[in-house]
Amino acid sequence: MIGQRIPIKTRREVETMRESGRHVAEILLVLREAAKPGVTTGELDRIAHKEIEKRGLESSFLGYDPGGLPPYPAVVCVSVNDEIVHGIPGSRVLQDGDLLSIDFGIHQEGFHGDSACTIAVGEVSEEARELMETTHEALYKGIEQMVPGKRLSDIGHAVQACAESAGYGVVRQFVGHGIGRLMHEPPQIPNYGRPGRGPRLVPGMVLAIEPMVNAGSEGVRMLEDEWTAVTADGELSAHFEHTVLITDEGPEVLTRVEGSH
Repeated sequence: MIGQRIPIKTRREVETMRESGRHVAEILLVLREAAKPGVTTGELDRIAHKEIEKRGLESSFLGYDPGGLPPYPAVVCVSVNDEIVHGIPGSRVLQDGDLLSIDFGIHQEGFHGDSACTIAVGEVSEEARELMETTHEALYKGIEQMVPGKRLSDIGHAVQACAESAGYGVVRQFVGHGIGRLMHEPPQIPNYGRPGRGPRLVPGMVLAIEPMVNAGSEGVRMLEDEWTAVTADGELSAHFEHTVLITDEGPEVLTRVEGSH
């Protein structure tokens, strides 16, 4: 984290990112409503694709190539139960009791928005609900640290303290990130670590905060598709994310609208 140059957005760029974030939040609400028992993960991708086209947007995910992997083949990541992140939509049918994580991003006028949420499909176990609620709480504990003068590592420390105090494992392999003209800009933002380290936060920074929390250990295993990450011990996982602007008045969540997470 130390030494990374974090882009500062202009007022005009922030306005564009507000619009991108609004679209992300609204489409995620559509996907959450559609995620019912009997629906396939591929159907969720098709719904997202139609929403993107209807609004004249571009997908941040489709064809994404981080280097060394096949380009990502869908506009949404759909991860179920022990899948942590980057689940590829397909023929899998959602079942009553599934824990479903949806990660989604778009860009318009050159600027990205990125958000994720975990939802209950039908009636889930108490274990699943507690994991989901704690991960959501950890996201907002991190966001609370996003005020001018705080250090970058204060975000991850707050996430880690919240999740681990409940007995959960915080994933180390995947982290939050800056966001703007690129979906992934400096800095990387781990969901763990000591407080008081790294660059100071200043107004105009826009960061995507995304805790991934496992019911068991923090361990990760990759599937043969080279994208889908699952828990090493087969336990449940949850994932929440928001794109957040740092302002003089405190954090502004750009990917939140009425009714969203």
